[in-house]
Order: sequence, then structure tokens, then C-alpha cells
Amino acid sequence: MTSFLSRFLKPDFSYIPELIGPMFQTLAMSVVGTVLGVLVAIPFSLLATTVVTDNKIITSIFRFFLSIIRTIPNLLLAALLVAIIGIGEFTGVMTIAIFTFGMVSQLIYESIETIDYLPIEATYAVGANRLQMIFWAVFPQIIASIISYLFYAFEVNVRASTVLGYVGAGGIGVILNSSLALLQYERVSMIILMILLVVWLTDTVSEAIRKRVR
Repeated sequence: MTSFLSRFLKPDFSYIPELIGPMFQTLAMSVVGTVLGVLVAIPFSLLATTVVTDNKIITSIFRFFLSIIRTIPNLLLAALLVAIIGIGEFTGVMTIAIFTFGMVSQLIYESIETIDYLPIEATYAVGANRLQMIFWAVFPQIIASIISYLFYAFEVNVRASTVLGYVGAGGIGVILNSSLALLQYERVSMIILMILLVVWLTDTVSEAIRKRVR
């Protein structure tokens, strides 16, 4: 224990250059996975709301499907995708995308359920079809919320993606896992410090952006 602490409390700062690439890889996985997940979540959220879909059976089916996706832990999801797809960054991106899809889809359809109906009635009154109604009456009321949810999901995903490497999903987690396995505690503490710094920076920037779009 004493040996561990004496080494862990002396971060290897010379290791920083080797961490920059994997850290950017982790951030890239988070960005692509988050954006992809939100884009896919939007149409599913529309089909899960009674504002857009009159058929309650359809909305119930989509809500049930979304609730199932939402209950799958991201590490379990990553392990399943590693078994199906294999080890690598693509697996990490898909894990983040599916996790984001499950998280954001509920937030979006709950936002849609609370929008003002007057613009919807107005678009139908001038002869608009359902797609036109969505574009002109629904999206203008929820676009700020979608942007806020996107950055919130990005915050969550940056934190989550740092540990996805434990199951082979790529990023900085792979380096952390290998350093722990090799008992390189000086490097482990340096990796953790870098992760904490990046998470703090992304949280700060994301929170500032979300405050501006509210």
C-alpha cells in the first residue's frame, strides 16, 4: 500500500505527450457518438409523442422501445458491441451513440409534449401537412432544448468514454487499463489527472453554452 501511494502520488508528467493522441481520440468518439445519437433520437422522439402521432399504439410501442434502450448500462452495451463488432474506436462511437439515443430521446419527446399547440393549429389551418407542421410549428419550439440536451449528453459521454477502454472500446481508457495492468502507477495518476482536467473543461464550456441557449 505504501509503495502504491508513493508511486501514485508522483505523476509522470513526461508521459503527457503520449496521452494527447488517445485523449483527442476519446473526445472525437464523444463528439461523433453524441451528434449521431441525437440525430437518430429526433425522429424516434417525434413518433413517441401524441403531438405528432395520433395513433396511441404507435406511441406506446416507440416509448416502450426507447425505455428498453435507456435501461442498458453503457459498459454492458460496450461489452456487447465489442463481442459483435470487435475492439476499436468504431465500437466506442456506436456505444456512445446508442447510449445518447436512449438518454436524449426521452428528453426530447417530453419537451414536445409540453409545447404550445396554437402554432400547430395555425399551420394546419393554412393547409400544412404533418411534415410541414413539424418543421414550422414543432421544431422552432424545441430546437433550443435539443441543443441543450446535446451538450448535456456530450458532458456525460466524455466522462463515460474515458472508461469504455476497459472493455476494448478505444480511447484513453485503453491506456489507463494497460497502465494499471502493468502496475505503472505514476502513469495511472497522470492519466487520471488529464481525464479530470478534460472533464472539467468540457463541463465548464458545455454549461456556459447551455445557459446561453436556454
